[in-house]
Parts: sequence; structure tokens; C-alpha cells
Amino acid sequence: MKLVGTSDLQARSAYQPTIHHQGDRWIAYIGHHGGTDDIPAPVNPMTERAEPNGTSIVDVTDPAKPKYLAHIPGQEGKYEGGGAQMVRVCDGKGLPKAIPMPSTCCAPSAARGMKSGMSPQPEKPVLVSRIAGGLKDTHKNWWECDTGIAFLVSGAPDWRTRRMTQVYDLSDSRQSKEDSRLRSPRPGAGSTGAVPTDLHGPISTGPDGNRVYFGYGTNKGGFIQIVDREKLLKGPAEPTAENLRLPEVSRLAMSALNGAHTTFPMLKMPIAEFAKDKDGKSRDIMMVVDEAILNECAEPRQMVWFADVTIENRPMMISSYTVPEASGNFCQRGGRFGSHSSNESMAPVFYRRWRLSPSSMPAFAPWISATPYHPVEVGYFIPSITKATDRRCVTVDGKERCKVAIQTNNVETDERGYVYIVDRANTGPAHSGADRSGACGRRAAVRV
Repeated sequence: MKLVGTSDLQARSAYQPTIHHQGDRWIAYIGHHGGTDDIPAPVNPMTERAEPNGTSIVDVTDPAKPKYLAHIPGQEGKYEGGGAQMVRVCDGKGLPKAIPMPSTCCAPSAARGMKSGMSPQPEKPVLVSRIAGGLKDTHKNWWECDTGIAFLVSGAPDWRTRRMTQVYDLSDSRQSKEDSRLRSPRPGAGSTGAVPTDLHGPISTGPDGNRVYFGYGTNKGGFIQIVDREKLLKGPAEPTAENLRLPEVSRLAMSALNGAHTTFPMLKMPIAEFAKDKDGKSRDIMMVVDEAILNECAEPRQMVWFADVTIENRPMMISSYTVPEASGNFCQRGGRFGSHSSNESMAPVFYRRWRLSPSSMPAFAPWISATPYHPVEVGYFIPSITKATDRRCVTVDGKERCKVAIQTNNVETDERGYVYIVDRANTGPAHSGADRSGACGRRAAVRV
């Protein structure tokens, strides 16, 4: 894989890149974690003011020369207690209740709520509305651009669990209403029993697919849940145990050692090995990615898993993948080592052919998804550290030990075949590319 271009994102810790074809330009929207102890609010050189981390907007039309356009300040706070983190983008004119603006951006505030902004010109984003407030935590959301339905990961003040799902109708992001809420049973004060496992994120296939895939647990005690979308949206709203189970098609409990950060569906995937079989030549596959969260391997290995969900009420794991630790002595290099997420674009250039999943170290490794029963790594890319790369520390014998290491968070792709990766440790994002013929690295690759 080949580096094409870079942007330091004003040395802000980055979480989620979303790439949007906006008019005749390609725009990257990047959600940021909060600031650090040393630099809680980096200076924006464009405004010459210290601004809490929020959302960066970068023109990547020419991937070799990305142009930083604007920074939308987020919530004050450090690490996951601040910033904006997640960002989703839809064309405003494509929403059911079209608005006369080319693009709408929906970004969560890390602990307070959601906000919606319009970008008629990406250089001049405008806040349109604050969708919800008073929430404990917000994170990895999903927005259906054809319906405007948004599955928002958040925590209400009376919930015992930190993150669960609320569903909003954002078909007109200037006016939002809570459409449905998926809660844990008896979530309020006085509830008894085990506290439900935190949700990390959903992915919806929309009205046509009528399924929502949920991942719970992040790095331990994970669950995969397949939900009937129509029953979720139109079923009884009262969050009783019976009503909460009504939309569930199935669930798969993972090991206590692993969780589910991302659950990405790859449906009707042809399986070359089964091409001559009478039945089952194609399968519905779900890619399940754990999240490594502790430095220097101080937890069970977090990996990538593939599940066959063709028979929805009998999902089963079929394979797994991890970067070999010995290939780079990664446990000793500082920071997290293990999987974190996958790209989420369903554009034909990669969908059902390649899956790309960043490993916090060694940063980025793609493999062939056409063989989910036997995933094979076909290439990788490791960005270089810079003077902005933040330290990652552990306590050893009562003393703090710190090392500087790349910490790739999330990855995304665009329809041109470019791959974008972003760094948690303030280094900035990197994007590299693969060509459409299936040979990795022949297309000019980028690093933002």
C-alpha cells in the first residue's frame, strides 16, 4: 500500500472519518475525541483560538493535497469525556423532507447530546439544531439517509447502563422528534438485577433489508443482536422486558474475553469454495470487530470475527483474524494492540470483496473478505509517528512508563477506492488506497 497524502488535523485525537461526495468535491468529516491533559483545547490556526476538539472538515478531492476547511468546536472535556467523536453525513436534499442545502452533518457531543449542522459550503458549517440534551454519553451512531431515521447511541439520566439506543426521526434535521426508544428493562432508579451490557453501535440495512445489527460489550462479555427494524420502530414503545424482546430476531453471546465494537453485515456474499454446491452458494456474513482498550496487551487479545448469519435464528462464528504480535513485537511498542473497527461503506468498490479493519498497532491491515471462512491478510500500512503523537502510559511497579505509538482508531473508504485511517494519539489521519481489480497497492494510495 502506498501513502498519497496527509493532514495533521490540527493535532487533534481522531475517532471517526466519514467521506462524502458533495457536489463536485469529496469532503472528509472527522469526529474527534476530547483533548489531553497537556493540551485540553488545541489552537485552531484558522481562528487563532483554543477550541475544544469537535469535528474537522477536510477537502480530499485531490487526495495528494488534502485541504483543511474548518473545525467545528465540540464539547469541553478530555479524552472520551469531550469532543464530538462520531459524525454521520447525509445530503439534505436527499432526506425525505428535503432541505434546500447540499449536505447535513449529524454529530454527537460526547456527553450532552446530538447536534445537526448544515454545510451549504463545507468551509462555513452552520448549526441547525440541537437534537437532544441531558444525555450521559453519546457515541457510534447510524443515520439512514433515505428515511432520515437515526439510531443514536446514548445514555439517559435514569438509565443504569452507560449507552443504549434511542431512535429519532431526522428526516428534517431542522425539526427532530423522538420516534422510538430501545431501553434496557426497568432502567430507572430502583431497578434490580444485572446491569445490561453497554451498546457500542448499530448498523441498519434500512426498510428494504429490515434488519438492524447491534454490537454490545466492546472488549468483554459481548453480544451480537439481530433486530427486526419494522418491529423496533412500530412496536410498543413502553420499555418492558417483553416489548424489548419483541423485535429481536436472534442474539449470539460472545466469550467473556471479547466484545463487539462493530457488527458489519455483508449479505448474499458468494462463497467461491461453495460454488458447486447445490445449496448455500452465497451466505449472509457478519464481520464482528472487538475493541482493544488497554495499553501494552493488558487484556485478552481483541480480534476480528466472521459470523455466518444466513440462518438468522442460528448465527454461528466461522473464523477469526488477528495481526500476529511477533511480526512487530507490538505488545512492547506502547499503546493498544488489537482490533478496533471496520470500514462501513457499502460502495461496490470494496463491499463483499475486501474488508478493512484497523489494528491499534500496527495501525492498519486489510484482508480478503471473499473468503470469510479463511480470512487472509493481503497488505498493511503503518503510519509514522510525528512530533504531535501523544504518549501512551502504563503503571509498572508503582511507576508510570510512557511510550509514543501510533493508535489507529477507525477506517473508511470512498467510492474512488481510497482508504482513510485516523489516529487516536493526535498524529492525524492517514489514508491509503487499493485498486478495484483486487490487487492491493496498485492504485495511488493516500495518507491524510
